[in-house]
Amino acid sequence: MYNEVDARTPTFERGTNMFIIVDERNIVAGGYASGFDREGVSTAGIDPTEFQQWIGKVSDVDMRAVEAFLIGDCTKRELLPKLIRERSSAPVICLNDRQSLDETLELFAAGVDDVLRKPVHVREILARVGAIHRRSLGEAGHVTIGDLCVYLDGREPAVKGVPLPLPRRECRILEYLVRNRGRRVTKTQIFNAVYGLFDENVDENVVESHISKLRKKLKHRLGFDPIDSKRYLGYCIEKR
Repeated sequence: MYNEVDARTPTFERGTNMFIIVDERNIVAGGYASGFDREGVSTAGIDPTEFQQWIGKVSDVDMRAVEAFLIGDCTKRELLPKLIRERSSAPVICLNDRQSLDETLELFAAGVDDVLRKPVHVREILARVGAIHRRSLGEAGHVTIGDLCVYLDGREPAVKGVPLPLPRRECRILEYLVRNRGRRVTKTQIFNAVYGLFDENVDENVVESHISKLRKKLKHRLGFDPIDSKRYLGYCIEKR
């Protein structure tokens, strides 16, 4: 399930959307991966038997691309949070098939950030991960740039209070840009944040098409284009 990350992967700042799913049942992991994909969030599945080896050798650069860890059914899963905490501060969410107070308390004691009983919609998982990040980083649930309000919990952005419907990829790109406001991000960084480190079937040049469409929509509603681009340097979002 795990594919080794290409050596060209760049350094990431906070704001990427990669979720690591650890579950010994491929069909379950695949189901959640499909759900995240529909929300425009990239995932990578790692078999529990390979997880310790993976987390021991993955580079710090690639580890910074992980937004959260989702742990499903696997043996000795209470040991995984400790392995994760040695390398990452990303939220760790565990999924339980049954309601068990003792098991839930054991998982919290092991260092997980939240325990959810299945079935649970991926939107709820995203909302909980977002809440954990806001508590730990002191981040508001939205960013306002002039008349543009961009929510960081998956909701549609709004201009002067009126929702601006966007395809999920364009919405994720906009969220990534506002999370990294004040710094310029490259096409490769945007691609990996939106499509994930492990997707070898999509050309990163697709980012240019998404951003072109996004800029036209923003300009139409705002009256100006808030995304500045510099060749070879990348993109940034700015207030006029």
